[in-house]
Amino acid sequence: MLIGHYTYSLVLISVLVAILASYTTLDLAGRIASASGRARMLWVCGGALSMGVGIWSMHFIGMLAFTLPIPLAYDIPLTLLSLLITIFTSGLALWLVSHDRVPVLNIVLGAFVMGLGSSTMHYTGMAAMRMQPGIDYDPTLFGLSLVIAVTASAAALSIAVRLRKETPYVRLARSGAAVIMGFAILGMHYTAMTAANFPAGSFCGAIPGGLLPDGLDKLVLIASLTVLGITLLTSVLDARMAARTAQLSLSLKEANRELTQLALHDNLTGLPNRILLADRIDQAMHKVDAQGGMFALMFLDLDGFKPVNDAFGHHVGDQLLRAVAVRMRENFHRHDTLARIGGDEFVLLVELDDGEEAVSVASRQVALVSQPFSVQEHDLQVTVSIGISLYPGNGRTQQELLMNADAAMYHAKSAGKNGYSFFDASMNTNARNQLQLLQDLRLALREGQFCLHYQPKFSAGTHRPIGAEALMRWNHPQLGLLMPDTFMGLAEKTGLIIPIGEWVLNEACRQMKRWYDAGYTDWRIAVNLSALQFSHVGLVETVTDALATHGLPANCLTLEITETTAMSDADASMTVLQKLSDMDVDLSIDDFGTGYSSLMYLKRLPANELKIDRGFVRDLEDDSDDAAIVSAIVALGQALNLRIVAEGVETASQQSFLTRLGCDSLQGFLLGHPLPAERFMADIEACRRRLSEITN
Repeated sequence: MLIGHYTYSLVLISVLVAILASYTTLDLAGRIASASGRARMLWVCGGALSMGVGIWSMHFIGMLAFTLPIPLAYDIPLTLLSLLITIFTSGLALWLVSHDRVPVLNIVLGAFVMGLGSSTMHYTGMAAMRMQPGIDYDPTLFGLSLVIAVTASAAALSIAVRLRKETPYVRLARSGAAVIMGFAILGMHYTAMTAANFPAGSFCGAIPGGLLPDGLDKLVLIASLTVLGITLLTSVLDARMAARTAQLSLSLKEANRELTQLALHDNLTGLPNRILLADRIDQAMHKVDAQGGMFALMFLDLDGFKPVNDAFGHHVGDQLLRAVAVRMRENFHRHDTLARIGGDEFVLLVELDDGEEAVSVASRQVALVSQPFSVQEHDLQVTVSIGISLYPGNGRTQQELLMNADAAMYHAKSAGKNGYSFFDASMNTNARNQLQLLQDLRLALREGQFCLHYQPKFSAGTHRPIGAEALMRWNHPQLGLLMPDTFMGLAEKTGLIIPIGEWVLNEACRQMKRWYDAGYTDWRIAVNLSALQFSHVGLVETVTDALATHGLPANCLTLEITETTAMSDADASMTVLQKLSDMDVDLSIDDFGTGYSSLMYLKRLPANELKIDRGFVRDLEDDSDDAAIVSAIVALGQALNLRIVAEGVETASQQSFLTRLGCDSLQGFLLGHPLPAERFMADIEACRRRLSEITN
């Protein structure tokens, strides 16, 4: 029997080729798993070629490492056939495990295909030597080589399936698995080689026309390394491209999510916006129509937000809105919807078991919002007015439901704010009237439909005119001359009071300048300031501009603010009033005695005048309590060196009592009605004559 020997350098090369081929196979399994459609089939074909060439190269180099004491060569057709066998069986095995979910049966079948293919490749390659007589194989070792081949293939495919997903340490795991798989393949090969026995006197029949081993090992090595290297490089580059594509896809998904968030949510509070709210209302309506039940749509509008926004700036106002949203959002069920639809307006969609449940929900929101908010070291307090419409019952469409809830909210505001109101059909008429009035009010501001009437003020002791109070009127094209109480509340609520107030101030200063130039230099013109005007950050600048525009001395202007407005935030009021006082503008506390007077703050306020409310003057003759209150106010004003003005004087006895009491000036219908400027002076003269007759 011929004794063979191994060239250990080639054995080592075969080991390295086996490990490289195993790693390439595992990496390709990952690329196949991440691909789909046509790309997956291309990777299966590429994997079959690479895997087949790798296994065959290891086998052929292992055969070249084995030498016999006779010349050897290899039959070309059989050698190529062995290569094709391993490529085909490798491709079939990869295809069986290329699906997203790989059952155990596929792994078992693939192991048999790949193992028997490898064995067939090996023994076909051995047959390519055409040994004469034929090679004598040990049956036990022959069978063992088949078992090793199938077992190694099963292990290889199982590992490939487990490691085909791209995870942080998958390449390290593949490297370790490649070593195990390489030695398993080598075990099959060298077991099969050990099974081969060459009888004495054997010779190689493939020498004529066959492949001679001289330099063939280098050629096979270079060819196999080229195929494996190109395949592995392509796989790595494709993996990187796939990773970048996946990252780009993730970024696009995140961008789409953010765009969806921006499109469907309010940017300031993160609450759903009108678009998402409309969808939620539609869903709720379909659910009620299909399954029964009911829901409430609550329109919430903050009371007192505009003064906060104007006094402290929009950044504080924005933070207050966020705080309100957070507080309300934390106190309703997860399946309900709270949306911000603009400004300080919110809508709450609440699923209900019965209508009475809406009462508790609304009451809870009113109580929550009325609690103070701490925003940038400011303790701020607002309230909320809520209008409630129910479905079914208060509308058939979401537009009707929202409109009716809005109407109910305005009813809640007109009823005193800081509360809730359920929709009633009569509210729509009022809401439409208010909407029309608001549109007319904006038009009146643009087209100059407003005018001022002036009511004279007289010195109580000398009966001499000392000025006038400017009172606003609206010449409505259809409704005629409207008094302030019909529209000033709406102007205050919508913020139109700011531009309207600026017009009043400028017009009053313009008229007073005419009287001043006519010789009435000791007169003062009084202008009322609303709460919103007084808290507006541009008030001082507006007053300064009006005086400068018309060249009117500051001490000819009296600004009247109500006691409640002055005391609501006394420290802030003190700052504004002090700035106005420093300009020499005259300051009057209007309606004194009707609010929550604070003597501590009153003595600190830089006011020049107290104005007694007409409510006390009206019942002066019949109510001793009113007489006592007026006496106390006069005494207080005198103690603080303030002028005392009494308004609403309509009878001679009222005039006489107030004069004896010590009032400085009087105002009322007895003395003069509010009139346009062109009729004002004529009425002044008539009033003078009338007073002279009364006193004489």
